[in-house]
Amino acid sequence: MREGIAATSLRTIATEAGVTPALLHYYFGDKAQLQEAVIAERVLPAFEQLREPVLAAGDDVAGLIAGFVTGVGRLVAAHPWLPPLWVREVLCEGGALRDVLFERIGPQLPQMMAARFAQAQSRGELNEDLDPRLLMVSLVGLTLFPAAGAPIWRRLLQADDLDFDVLRRHTLALLDRGLGLE
Repeated sequence: MREGIAATSLRTIATEAGVTPALLHYYFGDKAQLQEAVIAERVLPAFEQLREPVLAAGDDVAGLIAGFVTGVGRLVAAHPWLPPLWVREVLCEGGALRDVLFERIGPQLPQMMAARFAQAQSRGELNEDLDPRLLMVSLVGLTLFPAAGAPIWRRLLQADDLDFDVLRRHTLALLDRGLGLE
């Protein structure tokens, strides 16, 4: 992943895995088939873990947000490779996994959460000035981006002591109570 999916050869993958390119070819076929196996066996099951705490929240908006934030924390703890992969292969133009977001992940979790936020807003349970779709963007920005950027901000702020539980509490306090400037 240091070079990105497109720039990484099967030979490099084989070397990192401690096997021969022939063995990779035997089990997975070509690079596209290996990529599909990684998506099916690693990426999609990882995101499936995020669905559980979100679905458990029901119609409770605070529970839905807490479930997402907590779920991302568990996801990152179990799969530390995921945030940098997300940035490189989904967010960056030409990323090899962008279509996976649109076709396999997006129709599930983000669209479902945005719809639940819109329903809560129509019941008067969510600030009317918020766009439910952008609330999803904000939640990703407050969870996956700090996880992906952790090596930078931990070093810059001398914050090696801050784990995802601290980040989760901070994020939920920010979302619940804001900056408290009023």
